[in-house]
Amino acid sequence: MNIACFEKGTICDMNSISIADILGLPVQERIRLVELIWDSVAAVPEAVEVSPALKTELEARLKEFEENPEAGYSWDQVKSRLKDGSWLSA
Repeated sequence: MNIACFEKGTICDMNSISIADILGLPVQERIRLVELIWDSVAAVPEAVEVSPALKTELEARLKEFEENPEAGYSWDQVKSRLKDGSWLSA
């Protein structure tokens, strides 16, 4: 298999691609393949099913945030704590 299969945002016949072929690609080409796959999924977000349990959890978290938006951490705080290793695990 060769990466020409993935040029211009198209993916060739997937029946001709094995996992060994994919793992044999250079890292940059595997990253490009992942990007193409992700873009194809993101193009149809309505096709991604969200379970009722996850919907309930997301709604609860949104409500909690809306009631007290200052209770969490800023993105800068999260990044800093992740980088310095001070983030507490649950």
